[in-house]
Amino acid sequence: MGIGLVDPILPAISEQLDATPSQVTLLFTSYLVVTAVMMLVTNWVSSRLGAKQTLIVGLSLIVVFAALAGASSSITGIVAFRAGWGLGNALFIATSLAAIVSSARGGFAGAIILYEAALGIGIAAGPLVGGVLGNISFHGPFFGVAVLMFLALVATVLLLPATPKPERKTSLAAPLLALRHRGLLLMGLAALLYNWAFFTMLGYAPFLMDLGAIQLGLVFFGWGVLVAIFAVLGAPRLQARFGTARTLYVALALFAVDLAAIAIWPSTRTVVIAAVVVAGIFIGINNTLTTQAVMVVSPVERPVASAAYGFVRFIGGGLAPFVAAKLVERFDTHVPFWLAAVTALGAVAVLATAHTALTNADAGLDEDGHSVEDLDDVTGEEADEFGGAPGAIDEAVRAR
Repeated sequence: MGIGLVDPILPAISEQLDATPSQVTLLFTSYLVVTAVMMLVTNWVSSRLGAKQTLIVGLSLIVVFAALAGASSSITGIVAFRAGWGLGNALFIATSLAAIVSSARGGFAGAIILYEAALGIGIAAGPLVGGVLGNISFHGPFFGVAVLMFLALVATVLLLPATPKPERKTSLAAPLLALRHRGLLLMGLAALLYNWAFFTMLGYAPFLMDLGAIQLGLVFFGWGVLVAIFAVLGAPRLQARFGTARTLYVALALFAVDLAAIAIWPSTRTVVIAAVVVAGIFIGINNTLTTQAVMVVSPVERPVASAAYGFVRFIGGGLAPFVAAKLVERFDTHVPFWLAAVTALGAVAVLATAHTALTNADAGLDEDGHSVEDLDDVTGEEADEFGGAPGAIDEAVRAR
């Protein structure tokens, strides 16, 4: 919910703090770039503290910095506190999935079903709550996140069983060294290009719609519902029928078409709203299948592969909204969305060079052709905030 709570108030922050859109989009940039950099060290931390302690630290940081952002009345302060929020976010997403699976009593498949349900509800409900709170004040959604994360922190401290420290400790250099593997590097670069396209839309489209906070919340509620449905239900079924590679090629190409529609008619509110909502289909499919494939393609340990992939993809998501706003200032509203459409197609081109690796991943083989064991072991995998549990969702669906 914390992600969607902030999106409906971006125009209000710009208006009330007399900030330019490029200054406001730094809320995404500071948050995601810090998350990206911290992905290189979060597994080093969690492999020494254990999942529960890492979750507690991450949640505590989010509570503190979300509350500070809510109390701030300057765009500079909010952007700075969002950076601290990104630090907590990195620690949280690096360990939450493994903690859920290890502590659930209903078995692996039952834990993943619960995870899917929680993720879907959060993605869909977050913009609605953010719209309602943002209609009162732009400070409201930040305090809303702080309250929600405080509840999560209390629940984690009191209810989550103690988790043992991993037997093996992850080195700081391991994620960067892992990018020497061609399949993992190509998947990361494709995700960077795709996330550039995705966060251009997420970060700048609200400025094009000229809607109030509640109306924006409803738009992104519709978007979130489609993200959840196609991440949890659509992606595994499409993958089973057409394979990972072909499904991703088509989904990314259609996402490029969707972005091109915004690029052609950026001042037509109906087109922008429809394109944003429909984009939820392609985002749900792409996030689930790309993160699932990464966990199989890479011949390195899952925590290392997950950290390396997260570092590369979050860089694209962090820079895109700010660059989009600057392109609008320098040129017009058409340019950033044309660029986003091109980067989505660029992701297809990059993935096409890894076609064999994607085909092998469907067969449970890594890029070296070795069989991947323990596909239901999610220790160290990132809890993808928009697309579900990477390898776990597919395996749970197949087991039903």
